[in-house]
Amino acid sequence: MPSALDRETLDLTITAIRDFAREQFPAELLLELDAKDEFPVAKVRAMCGGELGVQLLFIPEAYGGMGGGAFDVYRVCETLAAIDVGVATGVLATFLGSDPIHFGGTEEQKVRWLGAIAERGLLMAYAATEPEAGSDLGALRTTATPIVEDDRVVAYRLDGNKQWISNGGYADLYSVLAAAPGGPSWFVVEAGTPGLSHGRPEDKHGIRASNTAEVILDGVVVPADQLVGGVEGQGLVQAQMVFGYTRLMVAAFGLGAGWAALDRALPYSTTRIQAGGPLSEKQGYTHKLIVPHAVRLETARAYIEETAARIDRGDGNLNTEGAIAKYLASEAGVAAADAAIQALGGYGYTREYMVEKIRRDVRITTIYEGTSEIMEMTIARDRWQLHLKTRGEQYANEAAAAAALARSQPGVGAEWAALALAALGVFYERCRVARLTRHQHLLFRLGELTATVEGAAALVRRAARATTGGLDAKADLRLSPAALALAARIAARDAALRIATEGCRWLLAASEESAPALAAALRLDAALAAQAGLLTDLDHLADHLYGRAGA
Repeated sequence: MPSALDRETLDLTITAIRDFAREQFPAELLLELDAKDEFPVAKVRAMCGGELGVQLLFIPEAYGGMGGGAFDVYRVCETLAAIDVGVATGVLATFLGSDPIHFGGTEEQKVRWLGAIAERGLLMAYAATEPEAGSDLGALRTTATPIVEDDRVVAYRLDGNKQWISNGGYADLYSVLAAAPGGPSWFVVEAGTPGLSHGRPEDKHGIRASNTAEVILDGVVVPADQLVGGVEGQGLVQAQMVFGYTRLMVAAFGLGAGWAALDRALPYSTTRIQAGGPLSEKQGYTHKLIVPHAVRLETARAYIEETAARIDRGDGNLNTEGAIAKYLASEAGVAAADAAIQALGGYGYTREYMVEKIRRDVRITTIYEGTSEIMEMTIARDRWQLHLKTRGEQYANEAAAAAALARSQPGVGAEWAALALAALGVFYERCRVARLTRHQHLLFRLGELTATVEGAAALVRRAARATTGGLDAKADLRLSPAALALAARIAARDAALRIATEGCRWLLAASEESAPALAAALRLDAALAAQAGLLTDLDHLADHLYGRAGA
């Protein structure tokens, strides 16, 4: 998926979105929509139509769009989520819905439907999830029964229910996954087709400015040319083709919402006086509620940007990397929003202050497009296969590369990233020797620790590139190179300590190795020694975040 936008075009697009939001989505309206559980369909259509045209970013140039790449989409999705995750979900649903066509449709289907989205701003719904199947797309109960005339399939009858469908009550087109005789297949269904209906909107915890509804298919007949790709049985393959890309979009939502919450806590703490001074000058506030969350969010950003750049280079689907990006960003976004509530105290807990809504909204990013637990399993399973395939060399090689970076560019924490990567490789090998992946919980913890270590290593690499002026031309520049170096050192220290301590914990829990032997193998002593200077780095990063003199 080539990245067609240059920096100037991307900046203009982001500015246009922010200007539109400033006029059309003031904070008072967003709070009102949340309270009324109301989907602003007319405004979302304006965003995805001629008034703003954000839909053009996701459509290839050949079908009337701008042909934005993964990096462009990440930046725009972060911008949308910083405005409102519910509104952003209404926009996202169209592009999830169009993905089966984009990646699996025939040329005629792409011209017909992608062209219509580009020209008319149609809204789509991605109707895959079912009441009993949840995230297991293979456990379909919705059926597609061929209608045959003169020994030729001329149409399909679709029957079944779809659950938790964004835009389910308002879409113009629906991408529906159903079990055909040849296997799971996608079909495009137009609104108004007889037998297609939807349930009442779900009364949700958050993203109440989006529409989520059950979609009901009762004898819905669609012509055979609305089978995506024209061949049965390609549905799961087509879905797998876009997971790396779509999960990157959700990761950007977590990132945007998390920073939107912190961006409210930061100024609040400069004016809130406690014990003779502002909260912004107190370590008990900044080092718990601000700095660690900024580090986690920027760790997620580093991984998102690396993955987006690789997708744009044509490195493949990168489903595992998409899972890591989504896991890091969604968990960081929830934690940052939760900390922002705490940072504002009683005010943060009230509906009048936006952080309370952001916290409810961002929670969905750990659920849709695959829960955090599915991400943990995906990461652990896929990296486990990589460990076996490389005979245990994968993380040893990555550790060596980080060690080389530490020698060429000291000051970004690469030596501690090397320590963490090497320990992660040891953890995988100990699991292999003792056959510990049979324990599901340990496998999940392996996924969590893998994401932590790989994320820290990505932030170290990003800080190193920033130091030499080597960031992507379209990279976010929220933090200066000096601040990124501080964040990278903090993240790398944390990753080294977590893999050493948690690795020892779970290996001891599941095997018969001794604690001293495991501590030595995972370099616990070195991970502890790496914590020297941490408090100073936290102080200095706080200075950067608050723009204090000398930072």
